[in-house]
Amino acid sequence: SMMGGGVSSRDYSSPVSETSTQSSYTSSKAQSSGSRGMKLGSKSKGMDSVFEKMELEGERVKTLSAPRQGSAAAKMSASSSVAKAGIHVRMEEKINVTAGRDSGLENVEVRGIAQLHISNSESGRCRLVIQNNDDRNLQFQTHPNVDKKLFSSDSVIALKQAGKSFPINSDVPVLKWRFVSSDESQLPLSINCWPSENGGKCDVNIEYELVQEHMELREVSILIPCPSGVGSPTVDSADGEYAFNSRRSVMQWTLPVIDSTNKSGTMEFSMPGRGDDFFPVEVSFVSARTYCDLSVDAVLHAEEQSALDFSQEKILTVEKYEIHI
Repeated sequence: SMMGGGVSSRDYSSPVSETSTQSSYTSSKAQSSGSRGMKLGSKSKGMDSVFEKMELEGERVKTLSAPRQGSAAAKMSASSSVAKAGIHVRMEEKINVTAGRDSGLENVEVRGIAQLHISNSESGRCRLVIQNNDDRNLQFQTHPNVDKKLFSSDSVIALKQAGKSFPINSDVPVLKWRFVSSDESQLPLSINCWPSENGGKCDVNIEYELVQEHMELREVSILIPCPSGVGSPTVDSADGEYAFNSRRSVMQWTLPVIDSTNKSGTMEFSMPGRGDDFFPVEVSFVSARTYCDLSVDAVLHAEEQSALDFSQEKILTVEKYEIHI
């Protein structure tokens, strides 16, 4: 047993509040009244059911909708230049975006989780000071063993029971957050697909624009379905790279990096078909920056309040980003 007693990893193994309701979240800051952009769709639609489904631990990434995304995320994680200290915090987010060809953005949802990994048993009795620089209305949920009031008042993650230690050598989920909007200005990346029917064939113009200019998106893949049995599309122009998968009848447009220096681009191609043939468009990317501006500012010894060495890494992946008919 550890000095001062420990919270067993078994206490952490059960999902965090599987049937959590809206009231179990703490809103960070009041929604800014001067929200930008047009409001499209209803924000309240299906909110409760989405809250009930917020089970991030062990959640599987849907690789079907974004074939390259899982491997890209794994590559980014494996090639992470973060040297892991005895106290390591991984902040992971998944984003869901649903939009319509004509209706525009319907919903953008970001869910995040912070996991603490302590490999040094002497550092188990610690507290994390969280820096929240995000001005959006984020909703937070702490693990049941974490002092919820202390986090609400001071943005500090510490165990409820004084003198206890976090589990050693396991990934311990300590905090979740969630952001939902139907405001197009909150998209990380906007995609605009315009098929124009022209005497039996379609001219397809598709463009991307980085909305959050501070973000850097890597391994960006934009998949456009095409009608089958009518040959390959004729590409007129394209930024980045493209490939047509004739077996799956899918045009894949890829961009290694989208950032403030490369924030917009277009591709144009034509082939026989109707406008609806080129939907749903599916997008995937990874980023070493989280969407929400959260980070660990310091890790302190729980009793002595002395600063402890720590490392942190961040990763954002797409769970689903779809533009449907």
